[in-house]
Amino acid sequence: MTVDPSAITRLRRPTSARIGAAAVALLLALAWPAIGPTRAQDAAAPDMTIDRAHAQAIVGNLRRITGDDGIEELRAVSIGGAEQWISVRGRDRDNPVLLFLHGGPAVPEMPGSWFYQTPWEDYFTVVQWDQRGSGKTLAASDSAAPASEMRIDRFVSDAEKLVAYLRETYGKRKIFVLGHSWGSVIGLKLALRRPEWLHAYIGMGQAIDFVENERIGTAFALREAEARGNAEALRELRAILPYPEPGTPLAIEKILLQRKWLTYFGGLTWGRHDLSFQEDAALLSPDYSEADIAARSNVGATQLAILPELAQLSFTDATQVDCPVFLLAGEHDYATSSELAAQWLDRLHAPEKHLIRFPGVAHEIQFEAPGRLFFHLVNDIRPIAVRAGDGAPAE
Repeated sequence: MTVDPSAITRLRRPTSARIGAAAVALLLALAWPAIGPTRAQDAAAPDMTIDRAHAQAIVGNLRRITGDDGIEELRAVSIGGAEQWISVRGRDRDNPVLLFLHGGPAVPEMPGSWFYQTPWEDYFTVVQWDQRGSGKTLAASDSAAPASEMRIDRFVSDAEKLVAYLRETYGKRKIFVLGHSWGSVIGLKLALRRPEWLHAYIGMGQAIDFVENERIGTAFALREAEARGNAEALRELRAILPYPEPGTPLAIEKILLQRKWLTYFGGLTWGRHDLSFQEDAALLSPDYSEADIAARSNVGATQLAILPELAQLSFTDATQVDCPVFLLAGEHDYATSSELAAQWLDRLHAPEKHLIRFPGVAHEIQFEAPGRLFFHLVNDIRPIAVRAGDGAPAE
């Protein structure tokens, strides 16, 4: 599960700010043709600074779906008595549907998905969903969802209704569901409840046991702090010990402090100290307004409402899933331990099951190893749907 302390308190930077030089260079490299001799010889170089709206337009135009057989939809649908926003994108309606369940809780994937998702759309119809209490769904509501609605079973029920809607709307008997981090809690519960609706369940950063994940993540952060001689990290981490404390409810302050150092030492994204690169990607999303970005960073109430129940979560007694199961596991994932997930998969009974490991990667596989993830989705997972007659003709 990804709990970002900065997301609970504030937006990392103003969304109306000018895009940084690196982002400008990237966008210009993608969007501008080679400058001809006349322009190159101009004495006065043109002002190449662009604002956020222009950058969003460039990204949106680059990924625009133009074919007659494609789908490019961004809209709210009624799910469980609430208007909830989805993005549906793909270049061929005959392709299988893949629903991505985002992490957090309340950290939507939609705004950053442009970075890695575009190639997927050649082989899947990809659905991103901003769950209740997050992203566009939160921004469009009159007020924050009441705490009574922030229950795991409510999210699973929402997911079940959304899958039923997608199956009916796009004429699919089965779809793929990919749950990431917190989304893997919803996804696995959905697979247990409705396996007949799924080609396969895909758990990425699969959560198995919250308390055990906390223990493993804390041990990792302490090891790294000691190895690097980080006195501040050692002082703060030792101050929360024993953590997690058996028989004692988990305190949000301790969770956030553990996440602070787990993130800093690469347990969320290997080789990085924070998630600012994901936040920057979200700023360029053509699907998100300023209000949507602000809502994405104002998720403290949603997370606080869910955490007490989430802290009790364990799938250790779930030993059978009646659809194919794929677990995608980062070598250095200490937010949701890959080894804990692998041990659970060993015990699981399923029609077929596969563990796909990602060396040199932590929790954010879609951002850390987008090419390898795409390869496995197309070559290892999509063929299940093709064999069932759900897929565009092979090239």
